Amino acid sequence: MSTERYVLALDAGTTSSRAIVFDRAGQIRGLDQAEFPQQFPAPGWVEHDPDDIWRSQLSTARGALRNANVAASDIAAIGIANQRETALLWERATGRPVHNAIVWQDRRTAADCDALRVAGHDEPIRRRTGLLLDPYFSATKIRWMLDRVPGLRARAENGEVAFGTVDTWLIWNLSGGTRHATDVTNASRTLLFDIERLTWSDELLATFGVPRAVLPDVLPSSADFGSSRPELFGASIAIAGVAGDQQAALLGQAGFTRGLAKNTYGTGSFVVLNTGDTIVRSETGLLSTIAFGFEPGRVSYALEGSIFVTGAAVQWLRDGLGIIERSADIETLAREVNDCGGAYFVPAFTGLGAPYWDPHARGTLVGLTRGTTRAHVARAALEAMGYQTADVIAAMQRDAGFALGELRVDGGAARNDIAMQFQADILGVDVVRPQVTETTALGAAYLAGLHTGLWPDLDAVAHHWRESRRFRPALAPTRRAALLARWRRAVERSRDWARDD
Repeated sequence: MSTERYVLALDAGTTSSRAIVFDRAGQIRGLDQAEFPQQFPAPGWVEHDPDDIWRSQLSTARGALRNANVAASDIAAIGIANQRETALLWERATGRPVHNAIVWQDRRTAADCDALRVAGHDEPIRRRTGLLLDPYFSATKIRWMLDRVPGLRARAENGEVAFGTVDTWLIWNLSGGTRHATDVTNASRTLLFDIERLTWSDELLATFGVPRAVLPDVLPSSADFGSSRPELFGASIAIAGVAGDQQAALLGQAGFTRGLAKNTYGTGSFVVLNTGDTIVRSETGLLSTIAFGFEPGRVSYALEGSIFVTGAAVQWLRDGLGIIERSADIETLAREVNDCGGAYFVPAFTGLGAPYWDPHARGTLVGLTRGTTRAHVARAALEAMGYQTADVIAAMQRDAGFALGELRVDGGAARNDIAMQFQADILGVDVVRPQVTETTALGAAYLAGLHTGLWPDLDAVAHHWRESRRFRPALAPTRRAALLARWRRAVERSRDWARDD
């Protein structure tokens, strides 16, 4: 058992870097956060300066240690959770980036994906990776940089260039360039990793034109990823846990067992269901992905469903319609009425994600009468979070072949009691809010602490998970079915709206 009492978790997000110090009980002792610039060099393009990512993450790590009033020698390990799919390339000799990071949101390679689809690669790619052929993932971003930065492909083939997602970039910088590694969850989001064989796929590398020489080593999520340079924090710290942010959130919710699911409510929402040691091949447009791995050659899998707009709908009510001043005001406003008065809000502002995958859908507000008030609209926006989640979970249960036991929730909207009670009602299962809602960073901390002995096993980690409130369904099954049927009628009215735009 380690004598150190804390873990430092680095939460490398899309718009900001965060760092949190957790104690043995999984409680927050200190944190820090810093935003970094977003770059939009062309319509649909999103980039980050890799040095901005590193500098901001280093600054927040130091800030979290300072705010927790602990020294580096008190830290058992560093864990990393990161924005997934973002692609970086840098020189092995100098550590200098050769191009800006191309962010997961970037759509510049849409035509490349279309060409691969026409050439018949979609199904083989899906079979090996569990993913859809989409610019969202890393592979076409890598090829774009190799083909457009002069001389880069030849240098890459000669082993002079390294690729990584954000976790790999941070490991490289923390270790002073001595470790070039990623974990199985991040590797599984590149379109280059065979999630059944748990190895980089030569066939996929050939399909995407990516040289094997650029790739990092792939380790379990809880493993030896090297150590930080002593000069960074005053003492060397083991790097011992890595996972993509949504997988880390599942771990932070102690989602170690088959059938446990979590939903993170942010700008959009990500529902992740642990499917155990079975790869569930989705027939409903969900992603099959790796949830985590604790030992070489063995992983747990998950189904994942992406909802594009949940919290962003509340922001639209605030900024677009001006019916609330602060996002937090929506619960007070929604409490002015007992229901939506027959109104349904489908927030398909950027199309619909899982399980519909309709880019031509647009937002709709239907069922309005002269009696509809802004309170009804506010409540409809909260209920839309629940309906969309119910659609994804219904698809998950069809794919997985087993029923959900409960849904664990985190993110901003998880603090909204009206939204969470409706979520329980429309799912017909308990919705559970934990005491610690910083589940992404907590999951990274658990991975690191498990490897270094701060926690002896998964049972010890699960023991530290504490529920804050449990929302139990209070809706009759017939009423639930009627509401879902009406919701799906509203969804149909939003679909295919913008096809001729």
